Amino acid sequence: MPGLGNVTMETIEQALYVVATPIGNLADMTYRAVHILSGVDLIAAEDTRTTSVLLNHYNIRTPMKSYHARNVAQQTPLLIDLLKQSKSLALVSDAGTPTISDPGYHLVRAAVEADIRVIPIPGASAVLAALMAGGLPTHNFVFEGFLPQKKGRHTKIARLAEESRTIVLYESPHRIHKTVDQLLEAWGDRPCVMARELTKKFETIHHTTLSGLQHHIRDKKVKGELVLVIHGATDKKNSS
Repeated sequence: MPGLGNVTMETIEQALYVVATPIGNLADMTYRAVHILSGVDLIAAEDTRTTSVLLNHYNIRTPMKSYHARNVAQQTPLLIDLLKQSKSLALVSDAGTPTISDPGYHLVRAAVEADIRVIPIPGASAVLAALMAGGLPTHNFVFEGFLPQKKGRHTKIARLAEESRTIVLYESPHRIHKTVDQLLEAWGDRPCVMARELTKKFETIHHTTLSGLQHHIRDKKVKGELVLVIHGATDKKNSS
């Protein structure tokens, strides 16, 4: 492992800072993230109302501009123009690490193409938090985000049936029952973990199997943000 560096906060420069923020527990904010968000010229936020709660908690007064899936085409060139004018910009999502299942990657790609420095400020991630506590193999995994809601859903599930790496999915409470039923039918029973409301007051991490999870949530109204971690396919010939 690389050695630890010093804790001197860097000078804010002309760059796009991709800043991870807490996924629920505000105490998961890093010192460096607070420093960067306090010092940049502008923050591009997926939802300014959500981000304002975080900024107010840490007494950060930096102005914000909304940047989300519906205004990517309009806002991306405007934000790149600001960066070209020697401005510093921070990109944040509603929670967690930007560009992971959110539109922030469009801005990062545009900055790279414009030869503007992109600086990652790492921090909380629901994907990694679920893997950390899941107890399933983590030496090799694949993150698939949300499964398609309609078109391509069955094709994606069928393709992943042969995936040998640990599979990480995001899912919403109102689709979790359908998803578990479909995965169990297509993949057969296998170990899995359902992580709910990670880092929040009602955090639950349920270690089970797909059939066990199906039984666990049956007739229940599941609430909160969900991450599913599912064991990859095994070679039955070699395991028998």
